[in-house]
Amino acid sequence: MAFRNGSFATFLIVCPVSFFLGIIFSLFPYDYPILWSTAPTPTAHYDYLEAHLRFLHASPPLIPRILHIVIFVGLAGLVSKLYRPSESNMLFDGASLVLYMCGITVYIANIVKGLRLASAGKYGEELAAAPEEKEQILNREDSLKVLSASNTILALVLVGVLVLQAGQWYAERKDAQEYASLKKGHKESGASSAASAAAAAKPGRQGSVKKKST
Repeated sequence: MAFRNGSFATFLIVCPVSFFLGIIFSLFPYDYPILWSTAPTPTAHYDYLEAHLRFLHASPPLIPRILHIVIFVGLAGLVSKLYRPSESNMLFDGASLVLYMCGITVYIANIVKGLRLASAGKYGEELAAAPEEKEQILNREDSLKVLSASNTILALVLVGVLVLQAGQWYAERKDAQEYASLKKGHKESGASSAASAAAAAKPGRQGSVKKKST
């Protein structure tokens, strides 16, 4: 079976999204006690999370460059599928592009900012430029909770992109099956009508042959 351009663009979308979900899943052991556990989160766990975030933020420049390249690859796949839009592209790929851009926004606004705060180790009152701003800035625990919640939001957004791409594949597959069955029905009806016409013309030919013989 030929490898179509649409399937290659889908490959460019699914692979980066799966890559990002793997990164988020690797952070789940740190996020689970903060967001989902019913037991109170110990203070030492925030220390572990903060140390892990500092380690991530201090990674070599090659690591974030690879991450940004993968982000661009997924965006390029979505844009290439919308280059010649159809009804299916506008519905599924358009919604996927919206979700993907929402994920990029969450990454820039929350995750990158949270990594910078964790790396600097300054929260709450330490960042306030005026006394009235102290109550408006989150403290250490709340900032780490927002970062963990941002990971969960980003995971849901990326799963939504995968669901939309799977829905598009299923819809196109059903359309192809219906088109093939309809085409097969037209061929069978055409063959049956041709056979009936040939059968109707055969007795007339036999009668004309008998008249000539007499």
